[in-house]
Amino acid sequence: MSESLNALRTEIRACTLCRENLPLGPRPVVQLDSAARVLVAGQAPGIRVHESGIPFDDPSGERLRQWMGIDAATFYDASRVAILPMGFCYPGTGSSGDLPPRPECASTWRTPVLSELKNLTLTLVIGMYAQKWHLPNAHKTVTATVKAWQSYPSDIVPLPHPSPRNNIWLKKNPWFQTDLLPSLQARVQIALG
Repeated sequence: MSESLNALRTEIRACTLCRENLPLGPRPVVQLDSAARVLVAGQAPGIRVHESGIPFDDPSGERLRQWMGIDAATFYDASRVAILPMGFCYPGTGSSGDLPPRPECASTWRTPVLSELKNLTLTLVIGMYAQKWHLPNAHKTVTATVKAWQSYPSDIVPLPHPSPRNNIWLKKNPWFQTDLLPSLQARVQIALG
């Protein structure tokens, strides 16, 4: 890992920018290495991830790894896969699930960290907040953005959140499994070499 990225990671782990707005306090969860080839750009950690400190250490992560066609050892190898959510800490729960990622993370950390990830060849953009950041021409809905996946550059794949809460979405959109996932898995294999 580069010295500058290591210094950034240390700063991120000590971050308390939005402490007053976090119901469980700050616990930034990221996985970074300057050698990483794949970036998982997600939303924000859930409560289980907050407790473990391991990104995607929950049913969403199991599904995401299945979608990618890789095992946990590959996924958690920071020299292969970087995990940079839009918000680094658990934001709390609202009436329909977890609250949106805190905006302070993206505005403070995203550009400096991404500038250090120079070996990326594939970015998985998960959910509306990540799609709005990474895809300036994203559609108004996650469904429309994901459905247009072939219109984006081949190094970016928009995805819905892999949460079990999206089981109904997956049933309503069978093209996701039949068309997008095989392409995603092929791109992941190429990116990881």
